[in-house]
Amino acid sequence: MSDHEQQQPVPGRGKVLDALARAERKVFTRPAPKSAKAQVKFLLTRAKGSTKALAERLGVSRRTVERYRSGMLTTPQKRLQAALVEETESEWQPQVRAQAREQAATSGGMMVHVVAYFGFAATGSSDDGRERHITTAISPTYVQQILQLQEAGATEEELHPVVAQAVTESYFTEWGTRAQGLRADFTHVQSIDFEF
Repeated sequence: MSDHEQQQPVPGRGKVLDALARAERKVFTRPAPKSAKAQVKFLLTRAKGSTKALAERLGVSRRTVERYRSGMLTTPQKRLQAALVEETESEWQPQVRAQAREQAATSGGMMVHVVAYFGFAATGSSDDGRERHITTAISPTYVQQILQLQEAGATEEELHPVVAQAVTESYFTEWGTRAQGLRADFTHVQSIDFEF
């Protein structure tokens, strides 16, 4: 088996983390490189030309990286293709992403679209939990907490309570004007999207 075929699977991130990455990609002002050769060349510039560092990052050999850079190989297997797209887009236009994150965390907030099971805890509540489709704006305070947790490497389980609290405050309690003391937890997230 060649070292091109000996590729490890890309670990899954989780729905909330994926949604945050997709939201960042929506703010790009130019499209990221599409071909494997262009992606490898771009990633090599970000890795200061180190084929070893890039190979470790992608989970392939240095020789595989060199083959894609030279154009000898052009069609990566699914795992490598996904890693190239992910790594390229995570490095693409860092200043544009940083500006969008800063604006969302300080003044703009974000929109969240979520389909999940929401369960409730409140005194005197008779509303049983159920699956809900919710679209609501979340405040910059919660956006800042979510983005800080993401940057710190938080897991999906660590992000859920903050996102649930943000949705509770904006959607269920309407910024504290009703349902005092309500706490909503969400589980079984079917889908989630954020918009800066």
